[in-house]
Amino acid sequence: MKVKVSGKPTRGKLFLIITGGGAVVGFMLLVVSLFADPGSWQRLEYNTAPVSVPVFRVTHLPTPTPVKAVYLTSWVAGTPSLRNRLVTLIDSTELNSVVIDVKDYTGRIAFMTDDTILNESGAVEERIKDIKDFVRSLHEKDIYVIGRVSVFQDMYFVGQYPEFAVHRKFDGRVWKDRKGIGWLEVGATPVWEYAVRIARAAHAVGFDEINFDYIRFPSDGDMGDISYRHFDPAKETRAQALKRFYAYLSLELGPLNLPISADLFGLTTTSFDDLGIGQVLADAAPYFDYLAPMVYPSHFASGFLNFSNPAAHPYEVVRHSMSEAAQRLTAASSTPVKLRPWLQDFDLGADYTAEMIRAQIQATYDAGLTSWMLWSPSNRYTSAALDKN
Repeated sequence: MKVKVSGKPTRGKLFLIITGGGAVVGFMLLVVSLFADPGSWQRLEYNTAPVSVPVFRVTHLPTPTPVKAVYLTSWVAGTPSLRNRLVTLIDSTELNSVVIDVKDYTGRIAFMTDDTILNESGAVEERIKDIKDFVRSLHEKDIYVIGRVSVFQDMYFVGQYPEFAVHRKFDGRVWKDRKGIGWLEVGATPVWEYAVRIARAAHAVGFDEINFDYIRFPSDGDMGDISYRHFDPAKETRAQALKRFYAYLSLELGPLNLPISADLFGLTTTSFDDLGIGQVLADAAPYFDYLAPMVYPSHFASGFLNFSNPAAHPYEVVRHSMSEAAQRLTAASSTPVKLRPWLQDFDLGADYTAEMIRAQIQATYDAGLTSWMLWSPSNRYTSAALDKN
């Protein structure tokens, strides 16, 4: 490429004419503060051949029947040496899907998006630098890609927009749970709009489905010191507030034909109230394509099903929970096919062996369901629990 500069140096406004082979093909730019006399002009002539720019084409896979997935943090997904080990596990076993953090509890979006507003928000922390190529490589292996979005637990958004956070009654400061994490209000509609924007951006880079997590009111903290500015319990219940949010997601994302799923407390499968967090299984069913109760046996309290330690009885806990969930959806004129439980592949309450993990999968099948997802915070999965290809 040849560049010819004509005219005297300029300070102040700069007028550029870009030409190819002597013909004007381009545009005019105004640039401030170059080192010369104000008001003078400069002409640049570019002689260059046409450049072919490859176009990235985003494709999406249909939801497999059934879904058998594992979870990856954004950090692992962004580290080839770690993610390749998990892709190999998927390739060599019955697994066919992966759930990747798009935005976790920190509030950080894991990759650059095609959305300028998101990119300029400060929320992007580019943990997965090659997101489009990575998703495309998964699709080439027929691996279904689900993006997980933590909604109301978001430390970054709380810091940037504390007016939308849950506050303390005592002093009006931002309330935090026992882990020191701030929460956004369920009733704050700008948070809804933000979640939808992130979902659209994830879909645009290739994610096949969006999984919404932490879609609830907070718990596990000083609940007596909470105050809300965007929720009035005299006007609606927590469950009603969440239903409005569910409906908004369905309405806004419906035109994309983008499957959406909801993570719910495991106890929503058997509880007769909203657990104090607003989650009711039947309330979510009309608005989501899939429901993912987190039926980790370790998360059930002593006495559940008369077990002193439910974690030691994975088959019984999962089968009972998912059978109850299926019955509730049927009674609500919904379909149990929507159910896709999160199962435990981590040690808590008991040392989880391959047999205990497989027992949860079998319990899911015996409850009349076919899909499931394995959760391991460390992203280390027990391959011996999985059928081989």
